[in-house]
Amino acid sequence: MAGSQFVTAINCMDGRVQLPVIAWLKADTGADYVDNITEAGPVKILAEGRNRVLLGSIRRRVKISVERHGSSVVAIIAHHDCAGNPVDEKTQRRQLERAIRRVESWGLGVRVIGLWVNEQWQVEG
Repeated sequence: MAGSQFVTAINCMDGRVQLPVIAWLKADTGADYVDNITEAGPVKILAEGRNRVLLGSIRRRVKISVERHGSSVVAIIAHHDCAGNPVDEKTQRRQLERAIRRVESWGLGVRVIGLWVNEQWQVEG
């Protein structure tokens, strides 16, 4: 896909957040495509780092997006009413900061950002 720009979203599997995040990332970055890596409550998985199997799976998929598609941004998404991570917004935002640091520690050479999807399903950068 020569000339196409990719970004990566590490997003919750919750269908309510998929389209708003894709639209926001395309508008904010100018990307043509968003590679979606989904899990239930990925911000918790990344922040805690306990589940080595899921952590390794997420990392492998992010590397494919960065190395094979040339993704220039990795966005980690937390959201309101998350069934996979049923904690309050304040806790999720703290987890999001830790998740960003973990993904940055992978040394991928891309910008890593955190996004919050609020109760109106709007993305906050």
